[in-house]
Amino acid sequence: MRKPRYYVTLNAEETRLVLQSLIRMKNKLIAQGRYTDCVDELIAKIAPA
Repeated sequence: MRKPRYYVTLNAEETRLVLQSLIRMKNKLIAQGRYTDCVDELIAKIAPA
């Protein structure tokens, strides 16, 4: 059985806050020497084209 997909609609301010949070998380992971692949994928999906 497939998992349901959820879509979130964000305005410009919310998009900015989510991107800032993801970038902070990525920086923490880099500082810990961990992989950032998942965060990178999310940033690519959320960042405006």
